[in-house]
Amino acid sequence: MNLNDLTIRPITGRDELDLFSRLPYVLNDELADDLDAGRRRPEWLWVALRGDHLLARAAWWGRTGEDTPSLLDVFDLDDSVPDRVDAGVRLLRTAMAGVVPAGARPPAYIRNIPPDWREVVAAECVVKDRMAALERTGARLFVERLRLEWRPGTPIPGPGGRLAFRPVRDTEEIIHLMTLVLDGTLDAHSRDDLTRMSAREAAVRHYEDELAHYRSPRDWWRIATLPDGEPVGFVTPARNDYNPVIGYLAVLPAHRGNGYIDEILAEGTRILAAQDVPRIRAATDLGNTPMADAFRRAGYFDFERTIHMTWN
Repeated sequence: MNLNDLTIRPITGRDELDLFSRLPYVLNDELADDLDAGRRRPEWLWVALRGDHLLARAAWWGRTGEDTPSLLDVFDLDDSVPDRVDAGVRLLRTAMAGVVPAGARPPAYIRNIPPDWREVVAAECVVKDRMAALERTGARLFVERLRLEWRPGTPIPGPGGRLAFRPVRDTEEIIHLMTLVLDGTLDAHSRDDLTRMSAREAAVRHYEDELAHYRSPRDWWRIATLPDGEPVGFVTPARNDYNPVIGYLAVLPAHRGNGYIDEILAEGTRILAAQDVPRIRAATDLGNTPMADAFRRAGYFDFERTIHMTWN
């Protein structure tokens, strides 16, 4: 098919959300609220049209008040169209030229996908077509992550008795502990950070990019200690812009291998469950087997995965 007949442009405003949402995806229901909250802007939502037929779309997301987006989290193709990948490449190249500042590294791409996507042919085609288009613009697979969910009614183990829990004293304490747990981390993003900055710098960056933006009280966060007060690990139960979450969960290197992760996760889960939440969300790398196993033992189940792709 001829790609010269494509119209590629950002949407004109909220009045074109119906057009943008013609292609199905799990984030469609969040787009209007994100526009209202300033997490998205019309100039960050792009479409590729052939006449009035939507062939492809892309949308970026950023924190409220930021002038540049931090994620590309919507990229979809009309899977019935033979030239869909070519159309997607054309859309991405045009849209990125309009959204990403000149000379800047494009924001990472994240896509939510079914947990069994490799076993279902149709789902595998959807994922691979989008990845193929992104790869042609220079992106590469960075990591695949598990998305997990706990639901009310799932039993929560009682306190094990080995650990005590107290609130975080201040920002410096949590950053200090975050710095320590980066030793031996299995998290791909943290390992990548450590190739470019010190552990302390990586901890500060993660705190400022994630934990500092939670919409919930900091006194939900807990430090796990031995009876003598020595810190063993920590958990940051919280609410982000969309869900209650286990934001950060870790055991200090000197105390790994003792099963403390289960007690710390149970404490974080109890704190959120006491808020009468409809669900609790969490995530970890597919390759971080110890962390994934801890969540499953606690009654969390895999409901989605995410593909993370980056540009060099």
